[in-house]
Amino acid sequence: MNQWTVSEPDSIVLDEPVQSAQVRMIAGALNVVAAEGPARIEVTELKGEPLQVSLVDGVLTVTYQHLSWNDFGFGGQLKTMDAIKDGFKDLVSSLKRKRKSRAVVTLTLPADAVVKLGSVSADTTVSGLQTDTAVYAITGATTLVGLGGKTEANSVSGDVDAQSVGGELKLKTVNGDLTVVAGTATTVRANTVSGVVTLDLTGAAPADVRANTVSGDVAIRLPRPADTKVEAGSTTGKFSTAFEELKLGGTWGGQRLTGVLGAGSGSLEVTTVSGSVSVLARPEDDTPSLVKELTDGSDGTEDTA
Repeated sequence: MNQWTVSEPDSIVLDEPVQSAQVRMIAGALNVVAAEGPARIEVTELKGEPLQVSLVDGVLTVTYQHLSWNDFGFGGQLKTMDAIKDGFKDLVSSLKRKRKSRAVVTLTLPADAVVKLGSVSADTTVSGLQTDTAVYAITGATTLVGLGGKTEANSVSGDVDAQSVGGELKLKTVNGDLTVVAGTATTVRANTVSGVVTLDLTGAAPADVRANTVSGDVAIRLPRPADTKVEAGSTTGKFSTAFEELKLGGTWGGQRLTGVLGAGSGSLEVTTVSGSVSVLARPEDDTPSLVKELTDGSDGTEDTA
């Protein structure tokens, strides 16, 4: 067993293989990077309570002494978002009464390491991992870059951005925005209550995509030619699409945009109560982000309602 107490900025090179990592942060920033060579930990900023680091049987743990997964409201597994929100509120209130703890930590791990990350208000960035990645946050931003395998990000009010993520992607927030840029995942799940969902998909293989909101708008850009069956419904939101094959039906208070693009091998399902729905086309050899495209109004989308 290797154990360290880190009370000031430091760098630790781990001479044993790391198969998985579990990190629980309060405030600051957490960066997890895949790279060859020995795993290492770099703490470039540290205030308040010291960090406790251990490496046991290939499992690397970085946390605070009195901070457990139960403090995050999901006990190691995701419960309802209300339970997480209440748990985080209690945690933040407790921490404010004690001391302010902040750390900036970078973990360099092998690409096949399995990671599970929790933060109260720290911004989290994960890049290059190719197995299982799980992030649980409250207010900090989450950025996922170049990941494979199974990726899951859950947040209460922090935004989640995923860039060039493949494999299986699951994103969930209460009111944070969910953004996927140049996504190649074959399975995408995006769920939020009031956040905006923006999905820019570039994968060549047909994907299974589902997006759900209550009041948040949903904008999805598909590669052209597309190969998917589309079913999108909104109670009061507006619809727009760049695909002539998609038709708007139903009545006010329950409209649906449906149709089959190409052979319909993939599936796209969108459900929202009051959010608007846009299904856009991604031209070949086109690289601008969907966020910019929507901002400058240059998408060529035609309103259908």
